[in-house]
Amino acid sequence: SDTGMSTLSLEFLGTAGAIRTPRPGCNCRLCVQARRGGIPWERGGPSVFVHGPNVLIDTPEESAMQVNRAGIGPIAAGFYSHWHPDHTAGRRMWETRNWDFRNWPPNHICTPIYLPPNVVRDFGVFMGLKENFDYWQAKGLVDVRLMDGPVSLGGWAITAHQVHEEYVYAFLFEEEDGQRRVLIAMDELYGWSPPAEFVGVDLAVLPTGIFEFNPFSGERRMAADHPVLEREATWRQTMEMVEKLQAKRVVFAHIEEPDGNSPEELLLLADELRRARGWNVTFAYDTLVVEL
Repeated sequence: SDTGMSTLSLEFLGTAGAIRTPRPGCNCRLCVQARRGGIPWERGGPSVFVHGPNVLIDTPEESAMQVNRAGIGPIAAGFYSHWHPDHTAGRRMWETRNWDFRNWPPNHICTPIYLPPNVVRDFGVFMGLKENFDYWQAKGLVDVRLMDGPVSLGGWAITAHQVHEEYVYAFLFEEEDGQRRVLIAMDELYGWSPPAEFVGVDLAVLPTGIFEFNPFSGERRMAADHPVLEREATWRQTMEMVEKLQAKRVVFAHIEEPDGNSPEELLLLADELRRARGWNVTFAYDTLVVEL
């Protein structure tokens, strides 16, 4: 462009958390409406495509469908934030996308897959992840690489940063010839406090957190001794992170079906945060595209 800026936009392929909407067998108002009306009520598993560097972050169960729906062409690389199944269970997307099933000899696509150090470790422990990727690497479909330093793609330097939970990483995208910075934290921010290097980023993508309380009335929604509160960040804790982060814009994703918040309620909540706190915030929905 005339400004010399590298292009970048984020496409939210899936904005659910561990529990998609609609949830199989569930007849709550969210799930009924999602079956009836689709997006924005319907949410698939957590995944983001970063246009510009053309990076796919995480592959939930619905990954192949999400990538197909978005009409995504070239993928320069895949990144994984951690091993959890809602972020990895759709990894066969790489096989169905990259395997040339008709030509002989085949002309496969081979996509670099970047794994931060503890993600490499965990892929060797959980869910047969290492075996899957070893198989696809032997077939020439992926090239798994240790992400132990910056990765340069499309004019952006991408680095992986461990959060408080040592098995999870957030990704920082920094423009190589400019000042813009984008932080993408896919999940698991329990106990995290934004370090100084992230303060003031141009855009931050954060998991919403669990709504222990109704965000409007303050009424308690969950038992105070629920064990999930000992390992998952709450919405109130997430707001404390946003206060410290001071990002120019925040997009919340990883929105869980059990919390029961409708798209309309989330719009109202975003409006309230703009008025009360001056935050530029958005609650993501599947197919949302955010331009930087």
